[in-house]
Amino acid sequence: MEKRQDATGSQLATGGSVRIADEVVGVIAGIAATEVDGVAGMSGGIVGGITEMLGKKNLAKGVKVEVGEKEAALNLYLVIDYGIRIPEVASQVQENVKRAVESMTGLEVTDVNIHVQGVAFKDHREEEAKVR
Repeated sequence: MEKRQDATGSQLATGGSVRIADEVVGVIAGIAATEVDGVAGMSGGIVGGITEMLGKKNLAKGVKVEVGEKEAALNLYLVIDYGIRIPEVASQVQENVKRAVESMTGLEVTDVNIHVQGVAFKDHREEEAKVR
């Protein structure tokens, strides 16, 4: 079988193709986003809530992905910690997600759109209990 290089320099057989599922890209993006300090979590809507109630953790929660043959566009729905500068966190999430998806999949990330869906507050009662 004849070999050729793709855009990332990887060797591919000319007789086949590789297709990366949207869910796989979503999981990579979700993990990369939650690694950034200031991100309290992802906002997955009602479907994400039902999945978690059933005891299954959806790592792609809060991520909408469109994958083409060589590119990907992502929308991330975040909950940010209170007191954190949102533009700085959003920029760090964009960079981290772009780097992770491109390095792991070889896809070119064209867009990483951030949608801040909420702010997470620490429970004042927890903080008071720690002081006592």
